[in-house]
Amino acid sequence: MKGFKALTPIAEAQRVIINAVAHKPAAGRVPTPQSVGLYAAEDVVAPVDVPPFDRAAFDGYAVRSADTLGASRTNPITLKKTGKVVTGGEYQGALGPGEAVEIATGAPLPRGADAVVPYEEAADRGDYIEVYRPVPQYYYVSRRGEDVAAGEVVLKRGRRIKPWDVGVLASLGIREVSVYRVRAALISTGSELVELEEAPPPPGRIINSTRHVITALLRDMGVEVSYMGIVPDDEEKIHSAVSKALPSHDIVITTGGVSVGEPDYVVKAVARLKPEVLIHGIAARPGRPNSAAVVNGKPVVMLSGFPVASIVGFEVFVKPVILHMVGAREEPAPVVKATLTRRVTTPINVRSFVRVRVVRRGGRLYAEPLAVTGSGVLSTLTRGNGLLIIPENREGYDEGEEVEVVLLGPVEG
Repeated sequence: MKGFKALTPIAEAQRVIINAVAHKPAAGRVPTPQSVGLYAAEDVVAPVDVPPFDRAAFDGYAVRSADTLGASRTNPITLKKTGKVVTGGEYQGALGPGEAVEIATGAPLPRGADAVVPYEEAADRGDYIEVYRPVPQYYYVSRRGEDVAAGEVVLKRGRRIKPWDVGVLASLGIREVSVYRVRAALISTGSELVELEEAPPPPGRIINSTRHVITALLRDMGVEVSYMGIVPDDEEKIHSAVSKALPSHDIVITTGGVSVGEPDYVVKAVARLKPEVLIHGIAARPGRPNSAAVVNGKPVVMLSGFPVASIVGFEVFVKPVILHMVGAREEPAPVVKATLTRRVTTPINVRSFVRVRVVRRGGRLYAEPLAVTGSGVLSTLTRGNGLLIIPENREGYDEGEEVEVVLLGPVEG
């Protein structure tokens, strides 16, 4: 195709680039509450049991299960009530045969007790209780280490830390966690660009919206972004900017200067760095110009300047490379099956990303294509709520076909 000697299939492009990336981001320790959304840099092992003792899992009476054998409504077992223990307290002494201790949920089980009789299965008779059914050992008891056992790996290296992970770490008394500090340099190229602060742009110039799209996607992955500014369409200046950014960052990302019809300033500038591998152009629609290289083991991703095409490039190159560097796996996106409302035709041997609007009508889901072309039509992503990915071996889908759609937002209707 014009502007490209060949278009590399997406799967091959990802394999080549990822296999060449040898760099690992630096790790640093952060307070546990601030680790949400970051990637664990090492396995975290539980130092203690949680819970740290056998505890009641229900309000009632702590008993010896053997003392309740044969109990029934018509023949209750009578046990002497010897005290009470509340959450945060501790029963002094041990439970003897024929005795019971009133206990609150979460309170430690007295020594000698091995079960809890709920209030509903007993009756308080002052100094005694009547038990109306036999209970097995550990009935309504949360055992020591039942939640987390000491020595258990509670957080694996490469896992993106979730809010509930923070809860587990806090319950173990872990105040800090080692996480990867992924640093990305973002360089915008294009003499026609102006920053958002300069809006409205003068005639012939456009606002650098792609910068904000890519920055937001990076931050959503927990990546620290250093914006290096707009570099004009000048091979020497682009080469200088990328060369300066590489030593102090884990990944360098450029936008613009790679599309068909544009001079290949960015690709030529990166090629001068003598990369181990360089891929110029992928079999994607939109997103053909997206390119990538590996320089001294570090990834350099050259994205289209058009917003939608740059998002495709991000999904093809940037996200997989970052996940590879931190040893993480991609989190699956929600997928639904919907009926296509009109035919979509796409070229063979190219993976196509079609923006759609998923709606519910009469209990069924329908996918309405919004745009098949237009790599700069960013509004199709905000008007739509799904992405139909058409594989390389298909020339599209017919109206009425059931297709799988990746959801980007809630279903309408």
